[in-house]
Amino acid sequence: MKIALAHFRVGETDGVSLEMEKWKLALEKMGHEVLFLAGSGGQTSAYVIEELYYMHPLNNKFVYNAYDRLMDYEDEESFKNDILLFTSKIEQKLMKFIENEKIDVLIPNNILSLGWGLPAAIAFYHVAEKMNITYLCHHHDFYWERERYSTPTCSFINDWLEQYFPPALDNVNHVVINKIAQDELIERRGISSKVVPNVFDFDGKRWIVDDYNYDIRETLGLDEDDIIILQATRITERKAIELGIDVVSEIQRQVKGMVGKKLYNGKKIIPTTKVVYVLAGLPESMPRYLELLKKKANQLDVDIRFVNERVDHSRRLENQLKIYSLWDAYVIADFITYPSILEGWGNQLLEGVFAKKPIVIYEYPVFQTDIADKEFMFTSLGGQHTVASNGLIEVPADKVVQAAQEIVRILTDPTLYQTCTDHNFELGKRYYSYEALQQYLESVMKPLFA
Repeated sequence: MKIALAHFRVGETDGVSLEMEKWKLALEKMGHEVLFLAGSGGQTSAYVIEELYYMHPLNNKFVYNAYDRLMDYEDEESFKNDILLFTSKIEQKLMKFIENEKIDVLIPNNILSLGWGLPAAIAFYHVAEKMNITYLCHHHDFYWERERYSTPTCSFINDWLEQYFPPALDNVNHVVINKIAQDELIERRGISSKVVPNVFDFDGKRWIVDDYNYDIRETLGLDEDDIIILQATRITERKAIELGIDVVSEIQRQVKGMVGKKLYNGKKIIPTTKVVYVLAGLPESMPRYLELLKKKANQLDVDIRFVNERVDHSRRLENQLKIYSLWDAYVIADFITYPSILEGWGNQLLEGVFAKKPIVIYEYPVFQTDIADKEFMFTSLGGQHTVASNGLIEVPADKVVQAAQEIVRILTDPTLYQTCTDHNFELGKRYYSYEALQQYLESVMKPLFA
């Protein structure tokens, strides 16, 4: 079959674009011909309908007037007519694309769930009705999960959200990324869906020390004897990195009394050994959150390094300085923190598993519903938290102490370290690899054409 994967943008590093690349590979391995359709092609080849572009100026105007303040139109009717005029342009181009390319299956990603592209969603809906083509909507996020879409300025926007996000049509099928979203969709819309989890390339090239990253410790100011705890995610409030600071502080306290003890990698803990918390991701939080993290690290005497200026998506030279990839940061890590309290799935949890690094987690809701039953060997901070008066997340102190004790035990026991990381890698490969994705997609697509 000929299949089109559609989104506002492709060929970029946002989570949806990355997952679309994986779906394309899996579908092609299944023998299908696959195209991208988007508002922008980024670093990949795509059929472009410019009105779909994620940051199209007119769509930005619609979003602001729909969800923030109705300020560019005399009344609701004129606003509605302007959106529908834009809708008709997308609709005509979409129909032309499907006819010219002879598309059998259209897979919209977030277009019919997020609420961002009102004209795009209506156009896709109209085309589904008129052409009766099979849709397999891949919903990564729903509008009801985002505060931005909770109080539309006009009543007709509410009606559209109800009707089109997502639509209930016989030829429109639905895939979500976790069981919580699946339950929410059936409860709110009476629409059933299949769960296809996010995946990672477990057959990919392993991340090891090589002739590019051999000097990353020196570049980042880290000593050979330092114990490196890595937080690889972006820096945002919901990542709860403050819990990582608590854990590193406790590890440091315990390690101080273990001078002379051998680590899993044969190195010895010496009087100058430091436990360093390395934050590799891009800061995307409010400035206040960043300041609170720095303040907390200072109060707990945690050596925290924000290294995003030297770590990016891929390697390159910038002003004669080496920029390392995120994978290079994993190479020097001894342990990974993943204390997020909210994730749609948890892609960077899989990165840590692939890197064969032990991981300490907070058991966020989707972890509990979709991942916990696979029985990974993660160190846990539990699944209950409170919010302090300054807005930072807290878990009971005994959870932090127990987690740090387990981490130190793993760090000082080569057999246990190997057992944890090998066990997790095998589970990752079994449930969340490209091969597993192919199996998920076969089970989803087979009934559509039975």
